[in-house]
Amino acid sequence: MITGINNSAQVKEDIETGLLDTLAASYNLIVWNDEVNTFDWVIETLIEVCGHTTEQAEQCAYIIHFQGKYAVKQGDYETLNPMREAIINRGINATIEEMVEH
Repeated sequence: MITGINNSAQVKEDIETGLLDTLAASYNLIVWNDEVNTFDWVIETLIEVCGHTTEQAEQCAYIIHFQGKYAVKQGDYETLNPMREAIINRGINATIEEMVEH
């Protein structure tokens, strides 16, 4: 039965660790569509600032264009905020929004 106690403690630790990971990654970096910036500029920005592959950046750019906005990155606020600032410095509108749990 000691094994059961150890397993129970491990499960509790895993749950707590998972919860902390969820809380740490509870923000979305949103990029907004506009009529000024080109697809190429948005794609280049997502590659250089967010570390996206070309394919990821292209997909994000199309979604931004057709949906008006898109969460291009998820993570903690401290990681996303410098990315948001870099995107804004390139003339593209970006915000950080807290993820909503359902």
